[in-house]
Amino acid sequence: MDDSAKPTATHNNRDNKKAGGTGVVIGGVVDTTKSERAMWLMKCPAIVSRSLQAPSADDPSRPVAKVVISIDPLSSNDDDSSPQFTMELAGTEPGIDLKSYSMDMSKNFVPMSVFSESSQGKICVEGKILNKFDMRPHSRNLENYGKLCRERTNKSMAKGRQIKVIDNDTGSHMRPMPLMLDSSLSDKKKPPAKASETKRTRRDRGEMEGIMFKLFERQSNWTLRQLIQETDQPEQFVKDILKDLCVYNNKGSNQGSYELKPEYKKSEEGQAR
Repeated sequence: MDDSAKPTATHNNRDNKKAGGTGVVIGGVVDTTKSERAMWLMKCPAIVSRSLQAPSADDPSRPVAKVVISIDPLSSNDDDSSPQFTMELAGTEPGIDLKSYSMDMSKNFVPMSVFSESSQGKICVEGKILNKFDMRPHSRNLENYGKLCRERTNKSMAKGRQIKVIDNDTGSHMRPMPLMLDSSLSDKKKPPAKASETKRTRRDRGEMEGIMFKLFERQSNWTLRQLIQETDQPEQFVKDILKDLCVYNNKGSNQGSYELKPEYKKSEEGQAR
């Protein structure tokens, strides 16, 4: 990065004004002296992150982990085989024996840089990402890692129950209140079944047709709901018989009702004579 591209300090009020009142200053000096330093980006499990952030109590300067690079000395320069990376943790959480992790390296990623900000608000470029690693448990630790995952799953599914000693042991707070009794009784009460929801027994078709003819002798026009109430038969069964014996009035003074077809009206008139 040349000098012309480096950000410079400015005392202009417009450049140093605060954005949105959040206290973030626009403009200022960014330290880029470490911008070319190579750094690694690692995606690691939570257990590894906690181990790397917890220094040894006996010796804080003791390394928390080491990286072992394995290179095949017989491979040629034209060989595409890359070196193998393994991380060995110096210590882990109590009861967890997972110290070895494989690091899968990848160079196919978007170029990135690492920034830091001090408590005084100074921003520095710490370096640029050279390699990206995805960590996974080493093959010799797969059994222990599977056990850890099962224990973590069982722990998340377990419901925490607590036993407390109640100071007020008179039991007054455990007595059901009137509203509680009313709600419990209302839940037990079920509304009576409506007449329309009761199951109707279908009659013989010939017998049903005779009943329909007698009804139409009484009056010439009936609605579907009236016929269902008079015959006490299933709605679909009444519709099927009406389809064969009657016509539906779409308009006129008898709109929405059924009347016998003309041929059945003539037969009814002949029988009446």
